Amino acid sequence: MSVCLRSVWTNHPENPRTKSPDSTQLRHISQWVSEILIHNDFTTVYSTKKLSRSEYGEQVKATLCRGACVEVDSDTEAVANEGFKLGCISCKMRGEVPATASVNWYFMASDETEFSHLYSYEDVTGNIIDPRFDERLFWNGSKNTKDLQDGSIFILNVTYNDTGTYRCTFSRVLMYTNYEFETNTNKTIKMNVVPRITRGMASILSEVMMYVSIIGLQLWLVVEMIYCYRKISAAGEEALRESAAEYLAIASESKDNCAGVQAAE
Repeated sequence: MSVCLRSVWTNHPENPRTKSPDSTQLRHISQWVSEILIHNDFTTVYSTKKLSRSEYGEQVKATLCRGACVEVDSDTEAVANEGFKLGCISCKMRGEVPATASVNWYFMASDETEFSHLYSYEDVTGNIIDPRFDERLFWNGSKNTKDLQDGSIFILNVTYNDTGTYRCTFSRVLMYTNYEFETNTNKTIKMNVVPRITRGMASILSEVMMYVSIIGLQLWLVVEMIYCYRKISAAGEEALRESAAEYLAIASESKDNCAGVQAAE
């Protein structure tokens, strides 16, 4: 957050252009940015609590630091009688270009040959078209914006009849200065409903490898401890032998000295 605030500081009226903001100024800017988030307004916003209008002097536009959009594939295995999220993300190639988008979902059951219109979302309003999903389907994508990038939906109380192919369609209009450019993106998801969730082979292998690694590290630690213990014990025994030999040498030398003194007397 501090990185974002420091970037906003470059256009802030209190910026003397010679130093970084202190903690008090960062707090003022933080409140300023919070008001932008609360009102969902990315134009000019004045702080009415910490800094007055006169202190700003002029309108200042803040460019917020936004999170990056990443397209992730949806899960495909749903559990019966539980909820399931059908993910559909379509990122803009130019994030700085304003745009509007609508999302339409289509469904083809496993025993059907054609897609039927399932759901539409446009102008911040969703509409369930397929009666099979009445009161069971909810919007789970981008909220409070017409510039949609996440078109995910959530299905409650999944049934086996929900097994089939789902298609998500993004219709986006990029609004440049002198013209508009329309793009369409389709994503297809094949959903399978199972009685209970099953683990993939990759998950099982990862768990097995984790346990093997833990056991291997423990065995290596035991071997190292035994090796160190034996090495220390051997060093101790050698020191004891050297001490005993030195003691015997000193005792023998003392005895010889005593014998020499007695002979001299």
